[in-house]
Amino acid sequence: MSYVQGFVIPVPTANKEAYREMATSVAPLFFDYGGQHIVECWGDAVPRGSNTDFFRAVNAEDDENIVFSWIIWESKEFCDQAMEKMTADERMAEPPSNPFDGKRMIYGGFETLSEINRASDTIGYVQGYVAPVPKDNKAALETMAATMGEIASDHGALAAFDCWGIDVADGEVTDLKRAVKASPDETVVFGFTAWPSKEAHSSAMPKLQSDNRMPKPGSEMPLDGSRLIFGGFEVLMDGRPKG
Repeated sequence: MSYVQGFVIPVPTANKEAYREMATSVAPLFFDYGGQHIVECWGDAVPRGSNTDFFRAVNAEDDENIVFSWIIWESKEFCDQAMEKMTADERMAEPPSNPFDGKRMIYGGFETLSEINRASDTIGYVQGYVAPVPKDNKAALETMAATMGEIASDHGALAAFDCWGIDVADGEVTDLKRAVKASPDETVVFGFTAWPSKEAHSSAMPKLQSDNRMPKPGSEMPLDGSRLIFGGFEVLMDGRPKG
């Protein structure tokens, strides 16, 4: 299974194009060191919750939107080696004008529990989520995620990843654990389902909801849905190594 670095970032709405340009310019560096796929997504349908949500997660200001992004690597070991090598690369120098407040960015490293990936075509729309899951429920979540991924794929999704937090650090201002109010006996799960377009996603939703493989209302779940944060995102950049 792959290793995923996941990010949630508050970006001023006025800086959308500046963020896209920065992400596009930085991506080749990660590909040079073995990154397999980088996707940057801009909030399109991100709800505000009564308990937790993506905006609270990064202390977003009124004029800011949410960027949801990830980098896929061959393994954690490979990623760790790449990160060490990249620190000596002069291209890692911080850009002269950062289009977001890096102190409020939240991120972590995740091993994939369930992975369906046929995203050879360009991704156009993403459903992303972050959730707290009791550490003892890892196997139950893996089983549920595999079923949900299969359902999404059957109805047109290009990819479905559900990833278990193994390197989620505490932050000074914000972090993924606080984002979902995770307790000490819980870890953070980062996941996404990728679609060819928003229209493909919208047309698939009624089919998913009526699929008899979906969990029945009231079914016991391996995570606390009241603290799960989620949203729909348009894709700013879908990058892969050349060749």
